[in-house]
Amino acid sequence: MFPIVLDLDHVSVALVGAGQLAAKRLKQLDQAGARRLTVFSEAPDEALAASAGERLIRRLPTDGDLAAFQVIYIVDLDPGVAADLAARCRALGRLVNVEDVKHLCDFHTPSQVRRGDLLLSISTGGKSPGLAQRLRRYLEDLFQPDWEDHLDELARARAHWRAEGADMRTVARRTEDLIEERGWLR
Repeated sequence: MFPIVLDLDHVSVALVGAGQLAAKRLKQLDQAGARRLTVFSEAPDEALAASAGERLIRRLPTDGDLAAFQVIYIVDLDPGVAADLAARCRALGRLVNVEDVKHLCDFHTPSQVRRGDLLLSISTGGKSPGLAQRLRRYLEDLFQPDWEDHLDELARARAHWRAEGADMRTVARRTEDLIEERGWLR
């Protein structure tokens, strides 16, 4: 496994599926700022349809549809349909994730704690989703919502230091000093 963080302002994403897991994944993608997102669902429930809004296409994607996306999530579909879609995505050179079917996934989405732009992610490489969820709850307690403000303060300080001409080594030292001064990691 190799971790990356995708800027969903620039990456096109398709969500294919139905049900509560699809609605949950859609919520996560929306929270992550997915602006180029399309939802394909033959039979969306009311919650998914309402959340997807105008982004919803009420059918499964064609190969032409799939070619337009860089990342495709497949959720809550019949295993045969999901496997076929995953194979078609791979043939098109697209990254695909079939929820809870590790051998059909090119990537997985780790458990996450989001505090504004601060993103903490936990992965067990699919070996223990339960452990990843438990660690997420632990980190949520440790990193309270005020960490969004801490990060914003650090960003403002960093911009000021850089404008003053501080080099990266000085910025790193001042960042450490500010964190220590505020007692954020004690």
